[in-house]
Amino acid sequence: MKPYGELTKDEARVELSAAREAFDALKAKQLKLNMARGKPGKAQLDLVSDILTVLTTPEQCVSDGIDARNYGELSGLPAAKKLFAEILGVKPEQCFIGGAASLTLMYDTIAKAYTHGLLHSPRPWCKEETVKWLCPSPGYDRHFKITESFGFELVTIAMTPEGPDMDAVEEAIRDPAVKGMWNVPKYSNPDGIVYSEAVIDRIAKMKPAAPDFLLMWDNAYCIHEFEGDYVPFPDILSLCAKYGNADMVFEYASTSKVTFPGAGISVMATSEANLAYMEKLMGIQMISYDKVNQLRHVLYLKDKANTLALMKKHAAVLGPKFRMVLDTLDREIAPRGIATWQRPTGGYFVSVNTEPGLAKRTLALCKEAGVTMTGAGATYPYGVDPNDSNIRIAPSLPPVEELRAAMEVFCLALRIAALEKRA
Repeated sequence: MKPYGELTKDEARVELSAAREAFDALKAKQLKLNMARGKPGKAQLDLVSDILTVLTTPEQCVSDGIDARNYGELSGLPAAKKLFAEILGVKPEQCFIGGAASLTLMYDTIAKAYTHGLLHSPRPWCKEETVKWLCPSPGYDRHFKITESFGFELVTIAMTPEGPDMDAVEEAIRDPAVKGMWNVPKYSNPDGIVYSEAVIDRIAKMKPAAPDFLLMWDNAYCIHEFEGDYVPFPDILSLCAKYGNADMVFEYASTSKVTFPGAGISVMATSEANLAYMEKLMGIQMISYDKVNQLRHVLYLKDKANTLALMKKHAAVLGPKFRMVLDTLDREIAPRGIATWQRPTGGYFVSVNTEPGLAKRTLALCKEAGVTMTGAGATYPYGVDPNDSNIRIAPSLPPVEELRAAMEVFCLALRIAALEKRA
């Protein structure tokens, strides 16, 4: 199999004709396949459905003397704080327990900074002339949309194999208008990169010009290995405290891909001083999140060891899907030299970087053939990929056979997009 970079124009035309013929045959199948989002598949949801019956009697609704059915406990049940604290390696008193989406807690943190300011803000961010925000990219589109929705100026920071380009970050934070940075530090979305300890240390010891710089630490995939054993991870809260930055960081996680994405619980972990400040503001808008569901998760997950054992069962479902995607890319794309990709061992995505200028065309062809994927550019601020090259593959939802068909479409679409530029 000849690399496409070595094809003559005539050879490219012949290859393109054959690829289009094969693609037309796939279009005739009228597929309807979705790989747009990192949603757990039915087998994973079925795996944890016994959580629905773990809480069945009134007596079970009392935890540490607190009746979960009643009002109160704004920051969550002590047992739920203890569970998340053990998983994250933080202290229970640093935890605030939320509802199904950690994204809600993230949005709320930004919103409070905007309307009221943070603990060390000289003024609410809505009173600032300009607010700039660092966005390691490729990254998570929903993160970027939160900060974009408040009118912040999004600043792209390149991702490296060890995490964000820290030279660029350290230069950027000299500007007092730079108020924060998004991070998915373990199995990053979409690259699946695990931040190195050196990068994490540099992040924790940063001295931004803005006194209220907000380090958003979305540890969504902290226990989400699908290959190998659990990988321990530094506690960013204690590291920041070590360097005199205890109030700089807010960490988030959830059970969205542990139990039910639509009915899980989440956590916001930060300094006790930050929590005291935030709870005064949050206590105005709510009495508490769903404590019955918090208790259901405590009874079902029990502790970190039991939760990690459950994640092994998820890995048994996810692992074959990711291996199939990577094997297909190795077989169909690698020899042709038209794209590169990360080889994640955890998280929910495979990130493919094509030759410049191929992502939009590839995804348009996929859509023609009935395969829905994350839109081109979504992994960059404002939805603009400067090289039109990054494509996020989400293998988790479809069964393996459907995924195989989707990958056949994807590889043919990418080949056609590359050949069209050469023929």
